[in-house]
Amino acid sequence: MIVVAGEALIDLVPDRAAPAAAGDELPALRPARGGGPYNTAMALGRLGVPTAFCSRVSTDGFGEALLSRLHQDGVDTALVQRGPEPTTLAVASIGADGSAGFGFYVEGTADRLFALPPALPEGTTALSLGTCSLVLEPGASAYEALLRREAGRGVFTALDPNIRTGLIPDADAYRARFRGWLPYVGLLKLSVEDARWLAGSGDAPAESEAAVEAAIREWAAAGPGAVVCTHGGDGLSVLCQDGSRWSVPGERVEIVDTIGAGDTVNAALLHRLAAHDALSAPALAKLGEAAWRDVLGFAARAAAITCSRAGAEPPYAAELA
Repeated sequence: MIVVAGEALIDLVPDRAAPAAAGDELPALRPARGGGPYNTAMALGRLGVPTAFCSRVSTDGFGEALLSRLHQDGVDTALVQRGPEPTTLAVASIGADGSAGFGFYVEGTADRLFALPPALPEGTTALSLGTCSLVLEPGASAYEALLRREAGRGVFTALDPNIRTGLIPDADAYRARFRGWLPYVGLLKLSVEDARWLAGSGDAPAESEAAVEAAIREWAAAGPGAVVCTHGGDGLSVLCQDGSRWSVPGERVEIVDTIGAGDTVNAALLHRLAAHDALSAPALAKLGEAAWRDVLGFAARAAAITCSRAGAEPPYAAELA
């Protein structure tokens, strides 16, 4: 079983079916289930992977809808904590190229009060974390403790920082915290935009590709067996701890939006690594070029399908057969 830990929230996304706003009219928005870890869990469930979601979810109507979808996709929710506080909201804006930006409403919401759970179920092979849940306290410290504890127990861990700068009050403090997680991470996945920001200083991203490359090598040396970087339509690359690097091109598709694409990559990587029996540090270190190209290619195809439809709608296994 793969356990995905982190936030579940509601995205308010532009409603393409509604008439376009004119003058001073407010844009039409529709609610959609979201949150990076939530999307990752849903994508794993759709791929047929035994998956459990570990979070704190509101008892409001949005919270019920979030759990209902997980149940439909076969995700175990026994580890989900509940609370009466409202569900976090994220207001999405879609660029002309389909890229998505988000503004968050997070004060006093249910997922921020996540508490460290007892040991994960026997048979847990991997733990995946990331996004807002590792930023917003007091829950962030509980998720960090979960990462350290399960890594110490030998569980394979995956981290997707999925940077949301609007939620990070002290950029350099976050970067230092991020570096502190790396000895406990088996697989680090991040977008090239995330890498550029994490390699920077203050509120500014790194100015040169050489600085980003040096940072990625530093992160790989700090603990992760592999660092996978997504490059949008240009595909994916991996840097292994031994210095090996491989890449695959992106899958060409008509992009509707990119919501959930990176989360789909998370799920696809874990699914395909499991197929190669590589959810452990020693096994990951033995993967060669052919296996990595298979893993990355599978993730690229899965992400392309997600980008071809509105919102975070990852593919089912049959769509990738």
